[in-house]
Amino acid sequence: MEMMNSCLPLVLVCLSLIGCSAPHEPAPTPEQQIENPLTMPTISKSGFDLTPPTESAHAEMLEPLSADIIEVTQRAGTEARFCGTLLDNKQTGTYSCVVCGLPLFSSEHKYTSGSGWPSFFQPFDEDHVARIEDRSHGMSRIEIECARCTSHLGHVFSDGPPPTGDRHCLNSASLVFHEAGADQPEQMKPMTTETAYFAGGCFWGIEHYFQQGPGVIDATSGYMQGNDTEATYEAVCSGTSGHAESVKVVFNPKEISFEELIGAFFRMHNPTEVDKQGPDVGSQYRSGIWYTSPLQQEIATKAIESLATSDQYAAPIATQVEPAATFYPAETYHQDYVARTGRACHIADPWINTKQIDHSD
Repeated sequence: MEMMNSCLPLVLVCLSLIGCSAPHEPAPTPEQQIENPLTMPTISKSGFDLTPPTESAHAEMLEPLSADIIEVTQRAGTEARFCGTLLDNKQTGTYSCVVCGLPLFSSEHKYTSGSGWPSFFQPFDEDHVARIEDRSHGMSRIEIECARCTSHLGHVFSDGPPPTGDRHCLNSASLVFHEAGADQPEQMKPMTTETAYFAGGCFWGIEHYFQQGPGVIDATSGYMQGNDTEATYEAVCSGTSGHAESVKVVFNPKEISFEELIGAFFRMHNPTEVDKQGPDVGSQYRSGIWYTSPLQQEIATKAIESLATSDQYAAPIATQVEPAATFYPAETYHQDYVARTGRACHIADPWINTKQIDHSD
């Protein structure tokens, strides 16, 4: 951490003829765990929206902050050792980003490191803290930033206590403390979301197009509706596990409805094909909607009935509607595959000239 001079006062069907497949990619070492924009989530595991603020919204967030806080959070400055106001704070609560309010660290993970800066052995949520390579000042370090607004927080080192062995070295000026039990501002509260699951052939394309949907927070490739053993790509491809390549869609129901998601789903694949989708053949490529509530079941059933009575398809709709079983996330190299490689999957972008399915009949 760079020292400042004084104490701060505050701180489509797959186009490949052999189907969709990809070589395994080695997992990164801890030193290589630098954030990739393609894989950074838009909603965290704890349910917080990580969408970056607009330029104007970010400017508004900075307006009430002091020059010292701006220096640290926006220019990667560092308060002097033993000068941070939160260094010796022993109260129970949550430490949030002073700029956007995203919860970053918890008092239960705080410890006395002797470094002179507030130290934590793990974040509130790993998704909330971005790791960035820092080669300034003639050394190689890992800088940590707020994953939502990119405010500078400090650095992380590998000399911390168990169980993580990490020492997140923070500037008090980057944080605001909220005592447990006190009223929390809206930006510190997780968002209300819903989850839906779809299977429509190769999950690369289904995932990719769902990610483009307005109001879709995150889409993840995985395996569902098989036996109770944990699924892997090899086991699913063998046809013995019973799983279907599926996509978990987390969405904001205030911005997009489940009906609209179903409409997009039927536009991005051919729901009349049985145990296949284009060149990809096998039960793992079947079409399905795996519902999480009676309402989702009702909406999905009515959507299929509507399509079946229309003249859109000459063959019967083969889409299965079943209660969602365990979702097993696919291997890392399958996630964001279309965005990373440019390989095209499935028929067309379903969000062009979209029209919600009519369920009135």
